[in-house]
Amino acid sequence: MTDGAGATGVTGASVDGYTGRFGESPLEQTVAAAGAMRRLTALLLSLEHPHPAVDDMVARLAGWERELSAVAPVDATPRLESDHGGRVYLNHAFDVGAYNPCFPEYTFDHLGDETASGRVTFGLSYEGPPGLVHGGFLGVFFDCVIQQQSCTAGLAGRTRSMLVSYRRPTPVLTELDFDIVRTEVERGLASVARLSHRGELLCTGEVTTAAMPPEKVSANRFGRRRQEPQR
Repeated sequence: MTDGAGATGVTGASVDGYTGRFGESPLEQTVAAAGAMRRLTALLLSLEHPHPAVDDMVARLAGWERELSAVAPVDATPRLESDHGGRVYLNHAFDVGAYNPCFPEYTFDHLGDETASGRVTFGLSYEGPPGLVHGGFLGVFFDCVIQQQSCTAGLAGRTRSMLVSYRRPTPVLTELDFDIVRTEVERGLASVARLSHRGELLCTGEVTTAAMPPEKVSANRFGRRRQEPQR
């Protein structure tokens, strides 16, 4: 799996009827930058001694921050369809790790309404104990893959409860397998996801969510990306 690349091919842009509800697709620049940031973070976490390249990077980052601050919206509130201000809201239903390096990237090999499966590798950014994934990131991961399956199936909703059970330590820098079983129940959806390595169960995530069609997930549509101003 390549950092910054789309993880499944199932993105907000490819599910046309959903983009207004779930948000806009990220810019290609944003996806490329997220991968670079994730790789740079891993390198920074691996350094044992100061390096002049890091000083140069910090100086350049300060300049880039000033440039982008000048064009970023002052109001950081997500913009709805009826709003004139605010920022564009990016689609968090599909492959959020592809454009936000704070979220893990994953790959679906199978994505059905009732079952799904795939692979994930946690980089050094997600390390807690030496060589192991911080447990909180596993909860984030389970929430992401379970919600993506539900959004793809066309029946999703807000998370009501999550129970993460840790069976074995989860290693970083190791390709892991996950699978999900999703069931429609009386009050919504119940999903059980498992994370394993070479057949050994590492942890499970049991999540219950509300069940709503896409047009009811949000009471309003998010605002679309505005046209680029003339230069």
